[in-house]
Parts: sequence; C-alpha cells; structure tokens
Amino acid sequence: MIAQRDIVSGAHFAFTDRWGGVSAAPYEELNLGDAVGDDGDAVRTNRELAAKPLGLDPGEVVWMNQVHGTDVAVVDGPWPDRPVPRVDAIVTARRGLALAVLTADCVPVLLADPVAGIVAAAHAGRPGMVAGVVPAALRAMTELGADPARIVARTGPAVCGRCYEVPEGMRAEVAAVEPAAHAETSWGTPAVDVAAGVHAQLARRGVGDREHSPVCTRESSDHFSYRRDRTTGRLAGYVWLD
Repeated sequence: MIAQRDIVSGAHFAFTDRWGGVSAAPYEELNLGDAVGDDGDAVRTNRELAAKPLGLDPGEVVWMNQVHGTDVAVVDGPWPDRPVPRVDAIVTARRGLALAVLTADCVPVLLADPVAGIVAAAHAGRPGMVAGVVPAALRAMTELGADPARIVARTGPAVCGRCYEVPEGMRAEVAAVEPAAHAETSWGTPAVDVAAGVHAQLARRGVGDREHSPVCTRESSDHFSYRRDRTTGRLAGYVWLD
C-alpha cells in the first residue's frame, strides 16, 4: 500500500504500490486513478484505504486532471463544486493540505519548502518534462515565497532509462532540450530517462536535497506500468506539511 514514506523537517512524502486495495483485474488492487476505466466505488474505497495509514482525510486530498502539460494551479483545498482542472502541477501554501499526483510510468515529483510552508506535486512524463512542468511548479512555489535552496524534492517509482525505449528521432528531440535524459535500453536501443531529466532540471534551479526511488515501474510487478500492461491502474504520490 504505502511503499515509501519520508518525513523531512515536517514535510511528508509518500508513494503507493499496487497492493492493499479492492479493484479487480486489470486494475488490481490499489488503483487510485479515476479516469482509467475502473469502477468508481472501488477507486473511492482505494483512496480511503491509502489515506488512512497516512493520517489524511481522503476528502481533503487535492487531485489533478493530468494532461501532460505545464499548467499549474495554486490551491487552498479540493474541488468540491467544480470540475477538477486540467493541470499537471498543484501548489499550496496551506499546511496540512495534501496534494496528490497519479502515475503509471511517468515521474511523480513532490516538492516542499518546510520553512516557507509551501508544497507542490507535479506529473512529469516525457512531454511534460520536455515542456517544463517541473520548472513551472518551482516558479509557482517561489512566487509564493519558497526558496529553491530550501526545497526538498522526492521523485517516486517510474519507468527507468534502461526500459523506456523510444525512436532515435524522439530521443534526439528530448536530448536537445534536456541532455541528461539521453539514455539507452538494457538491450541497446534508444531510450529516454525522464527521471534523470527531472533531477537535472531541479539541480539547475538550485534544489539540492533530491532523492529518486530506485523502483522501475516497468520492471516491478508491485507497481502499475502503462508501458508494460496498457490497461492498468495508477499509483499515487502524496506531499503535505505539518
């Protein structure tokens, strides 16, 4: 269920695996995505199950309608009376409010400045990484008073560069924007390492406290992977401040 949890100076970071929920195949078990074809009641139950061990109110967790873009929403609570906006990063200055990001190979990016009391969650797939969703989230944080030198960054399970095969032309296009993302698969073909690109972007902007999960979603049967299974569930990353 909660496969990885880290607490740094009152900043909480957590990532789920696929187990401990109620969804049936092919979404078994802890699918947290509500737009992948799973039963809605099962997803709501799964979100309750995931929130409970974290001490969170599932109705107060802020989710996104992710579209592989760079738009950022600054929030102070969930979206009870309006549609969830089409954004790929959310930022809040409200302590105790948990932000969530859904993934199934893309890189979940969790950011926190515990001193300023500002956190962000971002969804960085290949298109979003290239377009700059992580720098956009950092800009929104700094506009609210965060300092990149104080920001703690955690990225969760994602497809690794040894497994994310792409055409040579696509690799060249990505590397032209972010050279750190240039990779090769374990079988010797062109690849992209999105997590490496994300961490390079964070480093250039002064974020020093960075950690990345060693889990490759495509290789791990404990995690959902779109590239491996196509029809599958979604993992979640959560970030909040005491």
